[in-house]
Amino acid sequence: MDGTHEERGAHRKKKTQKALMHLRIETGFLPAVSFIIGTVVGSGIFTAPKGVLMNSSSVGLSLLVWKPERRHHCSLCFIVCLSAVCGQAVLNTRIVGGQSAPPGSWPWQVGLVRNGSFFCGGSLINRKWVMTAAQCLPRCMDVPLLTTVLLLHVFPLFVSPFYLSNDTSNLLVLMGRQSLATSSPSEVFRTVTQIINHPNFNPATLDNDIALVRLSSPVNFTTHVLPICLAASDSTFYNGTDAWVTGWGNVGSGVAPPVPYDLREVDVPVVGNRQCNCDYGVGTITDNMMCAGSPAGGKGTCQILSLKGDGGGPLVSKQGGRWIQGGIVSFGIGCSLPNFPGVYTRVSQYQSWISSQVSSDQPGFVTFMSGGTDGDLNVTCPSLPPPVALPPLPAATLCGQAGYNTRIVGGQSAAPGSWPWQIGVFKNGFLLCGGSLITSEWFVTAAQCFPR
Repeated sequence: MDGTHEERGAHRKKKTQKALMHLRIETGFLPAVSFIIGTVVGSGIFTAPKGVLMNSSSVGLSLLVWKPERRHHCSLCFIVCLSAVCGQAVLNTRIVGGQSAPPGSWPWQVGLVRNGSFFCGGSLINRKWVMTAAQCLPRCMDVPLLTTVLLLHVFPLFVSPFYLSNDTSNLLVLMGRQSLATSSPSEVFRTVTQIINHPNFNPATLDNDIALVRLSSPVNFTTHVLPICLAASDSTFYNGTDAWVTGWGNVGSGVAPPVPYDLREVDVPVVGNRQCNCDYGVGTITDNMMCAGSPAGGKGTCQILSLKGDGGGPLVSKQGGRWIQGGIVSFGIGCSLPNFPGVYTRVSQYQSWISSQVSSDQPGFVTFMSGGTDGDLNVTCPSLPPPVALPPLPAATLCGQAGYNTRIVGGQSAAPGSWPWQIGVFKNGFLLCGGSLITSEWFVTAAQCFPR
């Protein structure tokens, strides 16, 4: 092309603006949109011929990429244990039923792009590793999801071993991005050198739906690119715990997010596993899963059977000024339907596995503790087994927590479980006295209850 370097640059900029004016929605397997990626900030690891449009064979985002410029930016570089850095979104002051997230609110959110098509979310857990859902990395991206699910249920032993792929070719990880349709000076790209799927992932039931993705080179931490803390193995997420989920997925059944396709956020309460099993069918929800969503519906991720778009993204809760990831978006039925909460991989179940795979620069594992008692223990439905007994915690940890008590005095019949320390002392079949349980082996009562 004739003209000076500045004129050619102005021409490319004009073409970019024109392309952005003609963003198009494509229909197909993935909830897809078209978007433009401009300048890549950082090391310039991804390059492509100028003005070349790459279309994915699996319908998704048409990705128009120019060779990135090298640009210096301020980085917040840390040489400390990640548990001191993770989960601190300094720009955060607080999907379906949700709203656009302010830029930088969720700096650990990543997007996975293959062959120019955005298909899943994930979360940054240290400088070189991303965590996502194993189902996001199938061998055949072009096979319709419903076909895959049916094959897995009819021929599970034959199909399951061939479901996952460790192919890293044409796979990009997008970080620090707010909108899919517009570039940002805070964004960073990396290619991928390794994929580790959980060895016990079951594509038919989506149990152990977790995978680790190794970046081609470490990222520098900034206000828009930071790791998330991971829930440690002794974490508890009781029914009703506040949580947030983020993603670029659909905003309704078959409804793509509005231009410019901003990252979206929504707050959802945790739903206990007993209630979730009653909702989905007893046995569907394993101990490796957790659920979250409004009982009335309308808030949560948009998913049909399993998910592309929001899938693999983080479910996080805040504790003491720090955000902790409790779940990975896995599956659900429909778009936030009533009594069908979203189902997530329970991160705390995988501390040992993650630590064994990430040999250096360990992620920050933090114990999340829910207050009070878990109301989910009182949930029953046909064929649901009784709740598991609480672990042998010290009495001082459990004492005085009456989860079903909403009153102090009044003179009416007490609801079952309102006063869980109350005991009765019987002799020869007759009630003598009351008392209160103080440890697993001792109770206290009045001396007069035992006359000589």
